[in-house]
Amino acid sequence: MNTDPAPTPAPAPAPALAPAPAPADRRVIVALDFDDRRAAEALVERLGDACGFYKIGLELLTCAGPGLARDLVGRGHEVFLDLKLFEIPNSVAGAVRAAGALGASMVTVHAMGGTGIMSAAVEAAREFPRLRVLALTVVTSMTGSDLADIGVDAGTEEQVLRLARLAAGAGCDGVVASPREAAMVRELLGPDRLVVTPGVALEPEGSAGSGGTAGSGDAAGSGGTAGGHARAGTPRAAFAAGASHVVVGRSVSRAADPVAALRRVVRAAG
Repeated sequence: MNTDPAPTPAPAPAPALAPAPAPADRRVIVALDFDDRRAAEALVERLGDACGFYKIGLELLTCAGPGLARDLVGRGHEVFLDLKLFEIPNSVAGAVRAAGALGASMVTVHAMGGTGIMSAAVEAAREFPRLRVLALTVVTSMTGSDLADIGVDAGTEEQVLRLARLAAGAGCDGVVASPREAAMVRELLGPDRLVVTPGVALEPEGSAGSGGTAGSGDAAGSGGTAGGHARAGTPRAAFAAGASHVVVGRSVSRAADPVAALRRVVRAAG
């Protein structure tokens, strides 16, 4: 009679691990331009792992409070607080510190406020190593005639360059400018500073164009009305011109399939 112990059965093969989701391209920032927190959260849920960077502006911050920004950071997203700060330096510094305490990655200050305001923002941000101060040059809704109305004789391109130069001197991490000025700003600032371009819209589906500007602002490519951007452009053109980041709004948030629309923007990044 055989008394040898029974052979130990081979261990069952470990179940195959599901592939990790591809990391979101954080050069693409989706604007949460909503007047309701639930609508903003619904878009975040729908985009899921496809988006890692969101912009919160004054409208959403006013109606939803700072809690949404804190929650997004807690879930691993980056947050761009587009506050467009234009106040006395002490107040600007306080607001920048508040943005840093929320965990924001970017905050905007008006370059038209001058060196004192920008320097105060930069100094306040030193307490928060991940927070980058961006100087807003000329709002993308403004034209040369708008600048003339407030006593600025320069055209938009000249004014953007003047303010970008001032921002660099104040120590800002980068600037916000329209896609139409991205190339000249990149040439001025060199390779290291950020150039963040709002007013970005997708080309119509099936378009063969690889550059140029979108004539209907942020709604281009989605069939909507103009998004209020007088100096708009496409993601492809913005990145080709040297933008480090693009901010896209209605082309994604109002799309029938926001994930597919966002993927089109990411593909344009190259």
